[in-house]
Amino acid sequence: MQPFTLPEFYVPYPARLSPHLEQAREHSREWARAMEMIDAPQHGIAIWTEQDLDAHDYALLCAYTHPDATADRLNLITDWYVWVFYFDDHFLELYKRTHDLAGARAYLDRLPAFMPVAGEITEEPSNPVERGLADLWTRTVPARSADWRARFAVSTRNLLDESLWELENINAARLANPIEYVEMRRKVGGAPWSANLVEHAADAEIPARVAATRPLQVLRDTFADAVHLRNDLFSYEREVTEEGELSNGVLVVERFLDIDTQAAADTVNDLLTSRLHQFEHTATTELPAVLDEHAIDPAGRLAALAYVKGLQDWQSGGHEWHLRSSRYMNREATPDALPTGVAGSGSLVPVAGLPGIPGIPSLGTSAIRVIPSLLATAPQRIRSFANVPFRVVGPTSLPEFYLPYTTGQSPHLDSARQESVRWARSMGLLDRVPGIWDEHKLRAADFALCAAGIHPNATANELDLTTGWLTWGTYADDYYPVIFGTSRNLAAAKLCNERLRLFMPVAGPLTEPPVNALERSLADLWERTTRGMEPAAQAAFRRAIEVMIDSWLWELDNQVYNRIPDPIDYLEMRRATFGSDLTMGLSRLARGDSVPAEVFRTRPLRALQNAAADFACLLNDVFSYQKEIQFEGEIHNAVLVVENFLDCDRGRAVEVVNALMTARVRQFEHVVDSELPDLFDRLGLDGEARTAIDSYARELQNWMAGVLRWHQGTHRYEEAELRYHPSADRRPFGSPTGLGTSAADVRRLASR
Repeated sequence: MQPFTLPEFYVPYPARLSPHLEQAREHSREWARAMEMIDAPQHGIAIWTEQDLDAHDYALLCAYTHPDATADRLNLITDWYVWVFYFDDHFLELYKRTHDLAGARAYLDRLPAFMPVAGEITEEPSNPVERGLADLWTRTVPARSADWRARFAVSTRNLLDESLWELENINAARLANPIEYVEMRRKVGGAPWSANLVEHAADAEIPARVAATRPLQVLRDTFADAVHLRNDLFSYEREVTEEGELSNGVLVVERFLDIDTQAAADTVNDLLTSRLHQFEHTATTELPAVLDEHAIDPAGRLAALAYVKGLQDWQSGGHEWHLRSSRYMNREATPDALPTGVAGSGSLVPVAGLPGIPGIPSLGTSAIRVIPSLLATAPQRIRSFANVPFRVVGPTSLPEFYLPYTTGQSPHLDSARQESVRWARSMGLLDRVPGIWDEHKLRAADFALCAAGIHPNATANELDLTTGWLTWGTYADDYYPVIFGTSRNLAAAKLCNERLRLFMPVAGPLTEPPVNALERSLADLWERTTRGMEPAAQAAFRRAIEVMIDSWLWELDNQVYNRIPDPIDYLEMRRATFGSDLTMGLSRLARGDSVPAEVFRTRPLRALQNAAADFACLLNDVFSYQKEIQFEGEIHNAVLVVENFLDCDRGRAVEVVNALMTARVRQFEHVVDSELPDLFDRLGLDGEARTAIDSYARELQNWMAGVLRWHQGTHRYEEAELRYHPSADRRPFGSPTGLGTSAADVRRLASR
């Protein structure tokens, strides 16, 4: 008996089948035999028999997911999927089952030699995985641009290397928390790699100018998450009950929420649906705008749309294959009879969520599932747009937060408090027009208290500068919704961002005079902070600030649609609105040259930073719930996002958010205790670098403790303070006063 009944999936696009299926089956069988993947024992273990390969039917997967590919391209794509699934099973048998971490590392360290971004392969393959990779790389990359090759190499390395993360968790009997799981599943699960192959199959590369923009990243990530979550549902029985696997979304949700397996499966399916809704929203609202912004020519636009359509085909085709492959739990499913039609025939059905893109043919009865699928998931979609702003919610009962760290307090706190008021007045931040703040509001917020906790050892000047950045970031975040949000003037907000970039010059003086308090205060802070910095450091610092201010445009856009964000999109963007990239950039500057830049790009360091950021972001959302929901008509709050997603009350949502905070702190502890020492040894870091990273971890601990202390001491979130406004004569109680709880509230210069 299956461990749960498969839920009703959201499948908005009819699946189609390539006419080249049988040819691909025959070709892939011969190719796998030539690579010694079938009936060829590895270290005494037969990974696959020919019967295994036939039963898995990867040609059917590729014929479904790439229905418009030419016969030759379908053969090549199918070979890639045979290779990747063989790698997965090969790694399982030789390293996961044996818990051989050292052997796995040596095995993975050889694979990059068989996928050079430039030049020829010089190593000799020694096993089927290396042999297959060398063959496929040679057959694929000559047809692609250097940009595509670089992206494909990264996603392939992630797919291979992060298998160690799964193995390390198995060895430690450690189950990931939900946020960590989604992030890591994207890398180890392979869907971003599949997205690269979508470009190759369609012979339509994403224009390089937009490949790294938010819309394209979100399309790739939502595609990846949906693919992986669907796979987790179908593979739960094999992975969890047969293989002892811990990397499965259903298991993660089951344990995290302490619910039964069926309820966990239904929740994972809801998240899958939410990710597909996000995909559609991004494709229809964000992608056209970014193509216009970067002046992409007609050929580039067609390539981008072909890519989107290819990702849609993959979702539908992948679902059909999961219903049929012997690899998965599908005995209780009742898939349609295998369609035998030809892609390109049949009636046209509009592609859901993508007006203006040609319809796609319906084959067999797969299209019949579209309407029931849309109806079944309509309540979830509607709920995301049905928030009632300014409803009275009252104060939030605060849970007991888990944080095993404490911090000191700077002796310069009182002087920093006075200096912050003097500086804000001199910059015009307290002017009656536009009336964002007055002195009362600034003193009630007490940003110096935050600075004194996150930087207990700062000099007086350093503490003043940190307090200044906290003040500017919070003022700016309150400024945007008041000036641009109430008028829904997104064009003016974008222009404001472009103006702000003028006051962060790299390797040169200001060339434009500031015209308002926001610009004037940024120019002052920039000059004081970057004085003496190298140009490269200035550029990194500037980029961190740009990530933050650009993320405020995302908030404004959601506010226009009254759209409560998708949970994953919210958490990832919350780091940006909170200024996490700025903090990371400053932390690296503080480390100087004692830590190589590539070390800060390693998974343990990124995990450390993200875990700390998530704790602070979620903490802020719990404290600010009444401020944002009742007094600002806000939708960017994790408690509200959880309420909407789980369709639960505030009390349950606060419990879930606090559990996520706890999980992130425990992950922080795990990284410090286990992953950093291993990283030191693996990279052979010297004593200076090790000391610098240990110091950085302690600074992040101070930062989390300082953020918590500030939230407990500030008056910013008290109801009496919320009812006060410096421009009460102009704006009545209950009207919008800001998009977020100053999405930049306390993070700005955590490491100065």
